Amino acid sequence: MGKNSLKIAIIGDYNFTYNTHHATNLALDHAAHFLDIEISYYWIKLQEVSQFKNFQFQEYDGIWVSPGPYKNPFLLYGIIDALMKQDLPSFITGEGFKTLVDVLISRNNLNAQGEKLISENLVDGEQFEQVEIVPHSKEIIKLYENRSHIELSSSRYSLYPQIIPLLTEHEMDIDAYNQFEEPEIISLKNRDFFVCCGFCPQVSSTRDIPHPLVYTFIKACTIEKEDH
Repeated sequence: MGKNSLKIAIIGDYNFTYNTHHATNLALDHAAHFLDIEISYYWIKLQEVSQFKNFQFQEYDGIWVSPGPYKNPFLLYGIIDALMKQDLPSFITGEGFKTLVDVLISRNNLNAQGEKLISENLVDGEQFEQVEIVPHSKEIIKLYENRSHIELSSSRYSLYPQIIPLLTEHEMDIDAYNQFEEPEIISLKNRDFFVCCGFCPQVSSTRDIPHPLVYTFIKACTIEKEDH
């Protein structure tokens, strides 16, 4: 593939009837149009990715973990753990938020007592609810400067408050909160681009106004490819 073309893996069990899956494809098309590049994207089932060797991740310029539904959600834990060991730009949207937090808690041995440190999904069923983004990091403040702070989400989680400073001390940054003062966009400290949000930015992306988080992810993939 040429310099101006990217190969993106979308991790998820694709279902064309699921709104966020269809919107994920469209959001990548919007970003490609906006940045004037060619993007080839490939949906890969969780079952398949769970068997990946390191070199198979490296065949792609970036990885996007899509929202569910997942046929076997337990596989996502191992996949996200493996992704954290790669150096690829990685973007997680939707239910993967909880899984990433679970992986971070485990990696840092923060749950010796076996307590519940992050809630189950607080959004009922497969509906969307509005979340208000309260930017915290410089990057997210800039991205939302001229954009509505209202996003749509089919997943929202509450973290045990005492766990947050322990997570942010070593591995995690909080880039934005929501109106409930819970982390809504998080990223890994030691990576150029490893961003995770509980909401679904792809749903509000349009061809005229691509979602800034999506095109920032694609820009990071472009930079990563140029550096190699």
